[in-house]
Amino acid sequence: MGNGFGEKLRAERLERGLTQAELGRDLYSPSYISLLETGRREPTAEVIEELARRLELAPKALEAWSQPVSVSDAEYVLAGLYARQAWDLRDYPLAASHASTAAQIALEAKNTSAWWNMTYMQAECLMKQGQLKECQQIIQHLLEHPMATESAGLGVRARQMLAAVCHGQGQLSTAVEHAKEAVRLSEQLPKGSTLIIGAHRALIGALAESGRLDEAWTYCQAMNNQMDDHSMSQLAGEVAWVVGNVAFMRHDYVEGIKHHERAAKLLSPANDIELWARFNKASAAVRLSSGIVEPETLSAIERAELALSIVGGNKTDQLEVAFIRARWLYLTGDIPAAITKLREIHADRDVLARHTAGEVAFLLGKALKAAGENTDALVHLEEAQRDFTAAGAADRVQQAMDSVLEIRLAERRAASGHAGGAQSSRAS
Repeated sequence: MGNGFGEKLRAERLERGLTQAELGRDLYSPSYISLLETGRREPTAEVIEELARRLELAPKALEAWSQPVSVSDAEYVLAGLYARQAWDLRDYPLAASHASTAAQIALEAKNTSAWWNMTYMQAECLMKQGQLKECQQIIQHLLEHPMATESAGLGVRARQMLAAVCHGQGQLSTAVEHAKEAVRLSEQLPKGSTLIIGAHRALIGALAESGRLDEAWTYCQAMNNQMDDHSMSQLAGEVAWVVGNVAFMRHDYVEGIKHHERAAKLLSPANDIELWARFNKASAAVRLSSGIVEPETLSAIERAELALSIVGGNKTDQLEVAFIRARWLYLTGDIPAAITKLREIHADRDVLARHTAGEVAFLLGKALKAAGENTDALVHLEEAQRDFTAAGAADRVQQAMDSVLEIRLAERRAASGHAGGAQSSRAS
């Protein structure tokens, strides 16, 4: 059977917002579906009939995908295979290169579906490397293609990634707009689709970072309604993780701990250590933001550091985990160590999203104030205020302004006290 089968199977699956596990469900493993899609396994007549039923296609439609393998087909399959192998090994620069090659071959062969999928994979690789502007250009190009309009699934995928890219660059209001469009488009997909969950996650994250916590909580409830007893444990774990994040940010600690404990049970490092690392990083971050300094918070920090040391991660990942450790040092009263670590992170602030850079400057300002270094503290607090303003995080802008005002008022009182003391001395 020609490679057209595997590529078109993947395209039909993605357009419906299904994962390989969801398509295979109780009959075929995700790895078997992957083998079919990459052309490394030939489907039997029974497999074709069952997959056609699940995709709501006539079996003859799937059989028609069987074509003689041309030279360009073989080159495409090989480039796509290399891209996925590099992705599995987390060699994202190499995966991006092979995906780009496969996309070009597909374009020359006028295989639009294959071109779209491989170009999207190239964008994913760029995002993993932290090359957000380059990723954004590619995704915007995909969004302009008719396929993103004709297929709700592809439109949701592109909008969701664009929202994540804008979020990563600190463009929170733009991220909210793209994520809301992804959620709107996802209403056309089957209930419980991973794409529906992904769209909601992107929107909830952008709303929460913007300080719009009531809106974020409303979408948390809508996302929860997509889940049922048949939902996959990993997907359920991701949902619990996100809901817990927002609960912590709303100062509902009981609800936050409940959902994060559930997520910790459902997410396994054996299934996806990178996801496990991100969960522990997020769990530690929201706990510390809520002022929860306890053994479980420290354990989450240590798990995030351990997982990052295994998977590597880009510079942004490393700085974000280092910032969580710095916040722990600050909250546990080790101010000198916190200042040292925060200065190291601040030196590389250009790699961070604008709102994250603002958080670093804000905490550094607070730490310097605690150390009695008010002049330096003001510099960093005012920098944080500018970063939060640029990112659209209104509540954090106000907090930075309050901290600046507090220092300035204290300085005025001190100056006034000195002046009063001098006058008393002259009078006597």
